Amino acid sequence: MGLQALFFYLFAFVAVASAFMVIWAKNPVHSVLFLILTFVNAAGLFLLTGAEYLAMLLLVVYVGAVAVLFLFVVMMLDIDFTKLRASALEYAPVGVLIGLILAAELIIVIGGSVFSPEVAKSVSMPIPAVTERQNTAAIGDVLYTHYVFYFQLAGLVLLVAMIGAIVLTLKHRTDIKRQDISRQVARTPETAISVVSPKPGQGI
Repeated sequence: MGLQALFFYLFAFVAVASAFMVIWAKNPVHSVLFLILTFVNAAGLFLLTGAEYLAMLLLVVYVGAVAVLFLFVVMMLDIDFTKLRASALEYAPVGVLIGLILAAELIIVIGGSVFSPEVAKSVSMPIPAVTERQNTAAIGDVLYTHYVFYFQLAGLVLLVAMIGAIVLTLKHRTDIKRQDISRQVARTPETAISVVSPKPGQGI
């Protein structure tokens, strides 16, 4: 067994084990930490296949942003997980259906590669060999030329989603005095000055 095969089995075993622990862990914080461990080992598998761009993308985007966001949301929100676990059986049929669909897709992909290995050679824009050019540069050439409009559209969708999340979670507190520039500019002596006439012995 070579060194590359040894690392493959190591990364694969830890990734599968941590993925199961994401499901079986009772503490949601532990589940998020196991999810981060799964992403790290999946990035190691990508590195073994020579896809360093996907490995760094997995670490930066998912581990550095998504999983950490999950961790902060779980720790900051007061969620009653006992009620969520009690109602989990209600969504079991939907989960089983989605699992069957994913299993069918995996069978189709794996079966297609086994029965028709020449399908991979018919890609319209194949990635060049590593000796010719790094796959990160090749993906960048294809992404920013042929798919630049789709790339910009995806960025706009993410921007709208971010703005929507900010608007939905923004709460204005009524017990805090805030500055209103237009109201201050529109002040007149009549609205700014209040003349009172207190009675004797009833000062301010």
